[in-house]
Amino acid sequence: MIRILDFCISLFGLILIFPVLVILVVIGFFDTGSPIFTQQRVGRNRKPFILVKFRTMKKGTASVASHMADSADITPFGRFLRRTKLDELPQLWNVLKGEMSLVGPRPCLFNQEELIRERESRGVLEVRPGITGLAQVNNIDMSTPELLAEMDQKMLKSLSVFDYFRYIFMTVSGKGAGDRVRH
Repeated sequence: MIRILDFCISLFGLILIFPVLVILVVIGFFDTGSPIFTQQRVGRNRKPFILVKFRTMKKGTASVASHMADSADITPFGRFLRRTKLDELPQLWNVLKGEMSLVGPRPCLFNQEELIRERESRGVLEVRPGITGLAQVNNIDMSTPELLAEMDQKMLKSLSVFDYFRYIFMTVSGKGAGDRVRH
């Protein structure tokens, strides 16, 4: 049921927001010269996949978790994209392809070994990663691996269709600050 919702919502969303995506790509070219950012992430059952986002940091910035990145590397347009969560829109493509869900644990990097261990021990890696979820709307990010894995597990144990739409609505309406960046 969730996969059908993911597919339909992401397809409809990509069609509906296509003009916005084009505008953001054009502005991104002026901002960084390379508006699309791709990065290998941990997917369902530890299978790697390529996550797609709008670039918010200068080209050449080290590929680390957001909480380990330096805020000086974020461009002015990138700040806007992060604050409005528009940087996440290209991930609808990952959802459409079945690599991600709209709601699920945020996909981590393979070098976040502590988080991977915590998630693996709780069965969190058995599901598709998501764009948003319980941890994200409660401002819990990857800087606290154990707490994040606990929150992911809690969400997955009780996830209903109602919660699925509730987390999406909460994210779209601005709940949750996103991943912290080092200042």
